Amino acid sequence: MTFCVGIQVREGIVALADTRIVRGSEQVNKQKLAHFQHAHGALFTMTSGLRSVRDKTLVYVEETLRQTNPVQDRLYQFVNLFGDQLRRVKLEDGPSLSATGHAFNLHAIIGGCLTSDQQPQLFYVYPEGNWVEAAVDSPYFMIGRTYYGKPILDRLLTYETPLRSAIALALLAFDATRTSVTDVDWPIDIAVIAAGSRDPVIQRYTEADLQQTTQWWTQVLSDSLGSMPMQWADGLLPPSPPTQL
Repeated sequence: MTFCVGIQVREGIVALADTRIVRGSEQVNKQKLAHFQHAHGALFTMTSGLRSVRDKTLVYVEETLRQTNPVQDRLYQFVNLFGDQLRRVKLEDGPSLSATGHAFNLHAIIGGCLTSDQQPQLFYVYPEGNWVEAAVDSPYFMIGRTYYGKPILDRLLTYETPLRSAIALALLAFDATRTSVTDVDWPIDIAVIAAGSRDPVIQRYTEADLQQTTQWWTQVLSDSLGSMPMQWADGLLPPSPPTQL
């Protein structure tokens, strides 16, 4: 399975993807965050679903970009191109995948800032090739294992969240997912595009790199549980034994 999250706040964009691939009893690590240079700008894609569909779609996208004239200088144009190539792969491989019981299930998150874009943008592409854009009232997209990381984002993330805090929330959403499942794990790739920039900064982190941070978070949660106001539960508990004199 996969965990990928893309966040758009006023100060920029954050993307985080795990690298765990599970094939039967085999576990390997593969990059799920791909970086493109195009039209004097840069962008990234993250995908969940069949690896073969993902790889073929990206090859077709790269081939089409080399042949496209004029170049596409708006990110939505690239997203349209990605959707077109995804539909092309579905026409070619969809019937054979269906015949063997495999669903055509590629989902993608695409972010970047090309030359005619005024600020970094974030898009979600469905398996059918259509897309939606992140907005002030819906500032994140998540694909793959989506259940475990949503609560902390829904509770704490807004469009006005500082970029540094958005990076922290992306990590905590991953950490909640990794804690609960076995097919999402380290290392992780994180990309950040600050408002006013066209180039993502991409970094890979291992579990050891961020161990201090994740251990701190676990301790904070434990301490908060111990200090939680619980007077309302007194009637549910047996009375305390009398104090011995």
